[in-house]
Amino acid sequence: MDPAEAEFLAEKELVTVIPNFSLDRIYLIGGDLGPFNPGLPVEVPLWLAVNLKQRQKCRLIPPEWMDAEKLEEIRDQERKEDTFTPMPNPYYMELTKLLLNYASDSIPKADEIRTLVKDTWDTRIAKLRLSADSFVRQQEAHAKLDNLTLMEINTTGTFLTQALDHMYKLRTNLQPGESAQSQDF
Repeated sequence: MDPAEAEFLAEKELVTVIPNFSLDRIYLIGGDLGPFNPGLPVEVPLWLAVNLKQRQKCRLIPPEWMDAEKLEEIRDQERKEDTFTPMPNPYYMELTKLLLNYASDSIPKADEIRTLVKDTWDTRIAKLRLSADSFVRQQEAHAKLDNLTLMEINTTGTFLTQALDHMYKLRTNLQPGESAQSQDF
């Protein structure tokens, strides 16, 4: 899975918008949306919120966790802990990117939020790299990493699987008493 696919999955997350138009309930395959009344908040998938925002049909309300003070606490907690801490949303990085790209005027302290989320991301990726390095050095067979998001797993997944594949090939070729034939198919 690549980052675009993770972003696609994140676009199904519900966000609150305040429409400036009237429309009855919309019946879609993924579920019913609306009704839309001017000034009354309604929850819609992120993909629709971005589309309405681009057409200037709504004002976006940022998710509760997308607050500078809360994100600062999350960042500080992540820096203190050796393990991965739970994130406020499994798609926090994708949501932040999309909301700040298309609706930064609706989000107070948008630049500060962007920086805090990036700092948290960098901290978590650094932890992930250290964990992967330790895993490979200790020649472990399996590992358990809790509280990772899909985007974080995808960021290092390809590298880690290739590294483990190379380690396996090196180990099998160095086993004494076995034939030196390659096990590649």
